Amino acid sequence: MLIPMVGLLTGIVIGILCPFVFPASYSTYVAIGILACADSVLGGVRSNLFKQFTLSVFVSGFFGNAILAMLLIFLGQHLNIQLSVAAVVVFGSRLFQNFADIRRFWLNKGKKEDNMLM
Repeated sequence: MLIPMVGLLTGIVIGILCPFVFPASYSTYVAIGILACADSVLGGVRSNLFKQFTLSVFVSGFFGNAILAMLLIFLGQHLNIQLSVAAVVVFGSRLFQNFADIRRFWLNKGKKEDNMLM
């Protein structure tokens, strides 16, 4: 659990100290990419807590979800359709579900019976 926290803090510090600013035309791609990666990270934390973590699944999901989400945005922009809304809804709901599972895990950790539905 310490390694992900160090990685998160390192990423935040680099992001704050880095003077690079993405062009406005890429803002949708970057936002959806970050959302997809955040979903993968929370999914990785969740699977680690439940002793189901596999590095290859995490890495492929991390990059695969980000690339797929950005391709979806690219396609939507060329078809003049707001597919970014679909990506935000899907990744947002998965983020909240993973967070809820992590929260339930920590709240029920001391109890013998876990009432979480999988």
